[in-house]
Amino acid sequence: AQLQGSIPKDMEPNNLIVAYEPVWAIGTGKTPTLNDIEEMHSHIRKIVLETNVRTNKIRILYGGSVKPNNAAEIFELANVDGALVGGASLSANDFMSIIEAGSKEK
Repeated sequence: AQLQGSIPKDMEPNNLIVAYEPVWAIGTGKTPTLNDIEEMHSHIRKIVLETNVRTNKIRILYGGSVKPNNAAEIFELANVDGALVGGASLSANDFMSIIEAGSKEK
């Protein structure tokens, strides 16, 4: 209900970006399994598509503990379109590794 109520009825689908981070992962460094991430992102996409936004052009970003050692696997998931990078962005080398992982074609 929270997501449906947040999407304006006249939303341009190309402008819609949804970011998801599990509440229990905020600031903890804990990362859910890849299956959990994919399942939630798939569910979010389904909910958005059931609203007036009738396109698959929405972007869903993952925001829970994306690091150089897990970024490539997370970005390979079908329903993950990018990331919100927190602590790993404080190191230029780590952030560059994440950017490179996200730049690869699916």
